[in-house]
Amino acid sequence: MRAFPFRRLITLALLPLFFSRLLALGPLPPDQAAVRSLDVAPVWSAHPVQFALLTHGDRQYVAYYDDARTLTIAARKLSDQAWTTARLPVVTGWDSHNYLALAADRDGQLHLSGNMHVNPLIYFRTTRPGDIATFERIAAMTGIAEERVTYPLFFKDGSGELLFTYRNGGSGRGDQIYNRYDAGKRTWSRLLDTPLTAGGSRANAYLHGPILGPDGWFHLCWVWRLTPDCSTNTNPSYARSRDLVHWENSRGEPLALPITPETSDIIEPIAPRGGIINNNIVLGFDSRGRAVVSYHKFDAQGFTQIYNARSENGAWRIVPASDWNYRWEFSGGGSIDFEIQLEGPRPGAAGQLRQPYWHARQGAGHWRLDETTLKPIATVPAKIENRVEAKTPGMVVNWAEDSGEAPGSPRRFMLRWETLGNNRDRPRAGEPPAPTTLRVIELAAP
Repeated sequence: MRAFPFRRLITLALLPLFFSRLLALGPLPPDQAAVRSLDVAPVWSAHPVQFALLTHGDRQYVAYYDDARTLTIAARKLSDQAWTTARLPVVTGWDSHNYLALAADRDGQLHLSGNMHVNPLIYFRTTRPGDIATFERIAAMTGIAEERVTYPLFFKDGSGELLFTYRNGGSGRGDQIYNRYDAGKRTWSRLLDTPLTAGGSRANAYLHGPILGPDGWFHLCWVWRLTPDCSTNTNPSYARSRDLVHWENSRGEPLALPITPETSDIIEPIAPRGGIINNNIVLGFDSRGRAVVSYHKFDAQGFTQIYNARSENGAWRIVPASDWNYRWEFSGGGSIDFEIQLEGPRPGAAGQLRQPYWHARQGAGHWRLDETTLKPIATVPAKIENRVEAKTPGMVVNWAEDSGEAPGSPRRFMLRWETLGNNRDRPRAGEPPAPTTLRVIELAAP
């Protein structure tokens, strides 16, 4: 199972055109060359909402909002250039949280969810494997706690069975729910008897993961948020599990479920308005398969810095990667403009880790970290180009990762399209910009 970057929707404002992009369930802009580009369709461009790309077997599927904001599915064989499409009876509004999630179960049936921000569950499933013309609306999964749904996510457990997770509740007061799909019975049930994380009326967890690491464990990290104001994120936390049912902290001690703000394995206490934010807490792994949690906070001088944390001998080693004289001050609700983005470290040259980043003032690049100490050895500027094609001022480039896997690895596909930046989920005045072209980009092997 590929380590998929499970992130929720955030949007980056265009500062220099050079590295503009949408930061959501996808990565930083690719530093691999494109070997081919395939147009999918014209799409809505007045605000960003994350689309979904799924490569499954010899077929590829894209879920997106078309130029009229209607939920649309496109499909093709990997050997074909032409797409077939199906439109579903869903039209998105101005909320950039209304992103799309798409998956295939072990029988090849497609599952689709999205267009929800504290709304009743929206869920479609095909009746014939891989046939987008047979999508039908399913009223409920379990029928319990499905009235205030946000952040739908499909993923697979260690045996390849399909799971679904979402937040039930709102920002600052929500629980994380996990369902399991029985492909034989075509029914959903709870994976856990309780939420995995629960903040009650006091908080909610914004999670990155679970990610199946190279050590065979599922890893999860998150921040707690106290109110809808994004400046009230606090206390980066961590948990791991072999089976997604029984969870433990970094010291190997069992965690009773649901995990609450009081029972979390807190990496380091960071007070509200301390410079940490959801979506920018991510997981990476070193060459020994150990998890590294990355996030940012304000340093002693009040500047925003990236930190990497790894559990060692029962305690967290926390080391800064950046040394910036820049403070990113954020607050308020709605989808906000991000000025910093980071990825988790991964093995690089012998004895080193490689960690990509993007900064609104510093540009893009990666750090080379000493694997033993986590200290930065060098900063390497990026050698990628990501120019906006549209002529409308303020447009950004959006990227989305493939949640599936193409045969003949290491083939890699991504989605690319352009929109205006976010507007805190509010309508824009005036005429919308012209639609832009959604494309599937195939990248060269790394």
